[in-house]
Amino acid sequence: MKLLKKLIILGVIALIVIAVLSVIPIGIKGYEMYREATEAIAISDRIDQLKGDESYVTIDQISPYFLEGVIEAEDRRFYEHNGINLISTTRAMLKNIVAGTTLEGGSSITQQLAKNMYFTFEKLYERKVAELLVAFELEKAFTKTEILEYYCNISYFGEGQYGIKEASIHYYGVEPIALTETQAMSLVRTLKSPNYYNPNTLP
Repeated sequence: MKLLKKLIILGVIALIVIAVLSVIPIGIKGYEMYREATEAIAISDRIDQLKGDESYVTIDQISPYFLEGVIEAEDRRFYEHNGINLISTTRAMLKNIVAGTTLEGGSSITQQLAKNMYFTFEKLYERKVAELLVAFELEKAFTKTEILEYYCNISYFGEGQYGIKEASIHYYGVEPIALTETQAMSLVRTLKSPNYYNPNTLP
């Protein structure tokens, strides 16, 4: 019985060691990806680029229906975390482990902003690490209001439309502040899968 317990303990320790050893290379690659991206263009300069776009709108020019809907749908704990929603991320990781593939990301709004600023949508763990590092930098440099504003202006809404202003005018012919609740919720849903659930494909 004692031997069995020792074998179980040794097995658990071995699994932990293997897990740690497999994570280290991912962490290193993720850090390199983050460093290369931010050295090519600093976060502050990337934000200046975004704000310089002619379709950029400030948060007071966006429908409250849309802003509330985005937080509810994408990151309910947006105002509580420091860049990573641990509950959503943990839940997504467990589902991915059970499924044996990457089905969910559990990304916070800040992480999604980081991804849209620098990285591809390829589902790589090292990209996730790089995305997290940028997210932490964003949370240190900007307020939650600014981060939400940037997110609304960089997100893809399908049919070649980037940012809430382009999407509002393209799909509904109105400025973002004039979106009705129904229109705003439709655009919030579009964020989940822009190519399949934009207002022109929904019934």
